[in-house]
Amino acid sequence: MSTAIVWFRRDLRLTDNSALRAALASADSVLPVYIHDPAADREWAPGAASRWWLHHSLSALDAALRASGSRLVIRSGDTADELRALIAATGATQLHWNRLYEPRIMQRDASLKATLHETGIGVESHAGCLLHEPVQLQTGNGQPFRVFTPFWKVFLRDVVPAAPVVAPRKLPAPQNWPGSVSLQSLRLLPAQDWADGFSGWWTPGEAGALQQLRSFLKRAIGRYQSGRDYPSRTDVSYLSPHLHFGELSPRQIWHAVRGFAVGRAVFEADAQAYLRELGWREFAHHVLFNFPHTPNEPMYEKFRDFPWRKNYSELLRAWQQGCTGYPIVDAGMRELWATGWMHNRVRMIVASFLVKNLRIPWQEGARWFWGTLVDADLANNTMGWQWSAGCGADAAPYFRIFNPVLQSKKFDPDGEYLHRWLPELANLDGEALHAPWTHSTIDFPKPIVDYKASPEQALAAYARIKVNGD
Repeated sequence: MSTAIVWFRRDLRLTDNSALRAALASADSVLPVYIHDPAADREWAPGAASRWWLHHSLSALDAALRASGSRLVIRSGDTADELRALIAATGATQLHWNRLYEPRIMQRDASLKATLHETGIGVESHAGCLLHEPVQLQTGNGQPFRVFTPFWKVFLRDVVPAAPVVAPRKLPAPQNWPGSVSLQSLRLLPAQDWADGFSGWWTPGEAGALQQLRSFLKRAIGRYQSGRDYPSRTDVSYLSPHLHFGELSPRQIWHAVRGFAVGRAVFEADAQAYLRELGWREFAHHVLFNFPHTPNEPMYEKFRDFPWRKNYSELLRAWQQGCTGYPIVDAGMRELWATGWMHNRVRMIVASFLVKNLRIPWQEGARWFWGTLVDADLANNTMGWQWSAGCGADAAPYFRIFNPVLQSKKFDPDGEYLHRWLPELANLDGEALHAPWTHSTIDFPKPIVDYKASPEQALAAYARIKVNGD
């Protein structure tokens, strides 16, 4: 009886899983495998919040596999060594996985495929994490896109996402199961209890992802375009961590949103606005694939010489802990710590504050988000921070500096978001809530920087590198 190994990574689902489907078509039995090898990712190994999610998502995947007559084999160690050991133990003749596009992972996968091919095993990788392959779209000059709008126009013209494939009811198990380590032995959960509150906000796993998608379509899709900028509202999808870990495929989301809007003209603009956000995810991976240096270095050369602030450790710590003295910034950072997530509008505000008001390198913010976000994704995280710093693809102009007080007034006018995350400001409202330093009796941090003077200092710093070219 022939056996095919399915190597699960960030495709922790049974529905619309290209590698799983191919394995079922190529062999009599299927061996589902997850290999814990953080050393392969080096500095971009999953952060603490992502590891919490991963633990619970793997648990959910194993439960779903068991309900289908199978189970998840977990191994820990060097990926190549563990796969070779599994092949030897099971006599597997096929190995299938879904492609990832981070630079280091692609290099490792190419080497792995070449090595295993030499042993005679059939190795196939599949498209399953994006709506299109990053090499698929180019400008008219045959170059990668650096601006989203023309990318999106070509995407809508040339990419037609196929309908998702339903999950198999039963998975044929191998005759002999190889050894597996326990999920607990991976020590993915934090030693301290700081993440205990996450379970009140999230349900990792495919079933939780499908429920969240249904909830979004029922609850919020009709208000998405107008409501997504207001952090006190629930007019966003909350699907980003499910999408990052592959508990839903982007094709499932694409077709669910489009299908919901069919025949409902009132929802069409909201549906298109949300699909455009899926497009930004595609664009982020397109950029990372074509510009692999961007997680650590700016896309544009001149920003390497930007005169960042020196000796900023205390300011960075205040930002991380939500103690900057600016309510909208501090509310966002405390939301992040409590839930592992932050509203996208607030992400832009806190990022602008770090790189332009504090003049702290964007890489510091990217690293903090990497460790604290349950949806930390290298492509999205990199693009978001380079956008805020003005140094990446389709970035905001450097002179666009978010005023934290005006942003607070505009997008949380009634203070509902601020009151939720800053209980010490419960007795303030109106102007005083957005600028609490005007009330000396309030026990709230004093501003760590002048929000009016600091943008001028940032623009002066930018002027020093601007003379070197566009």
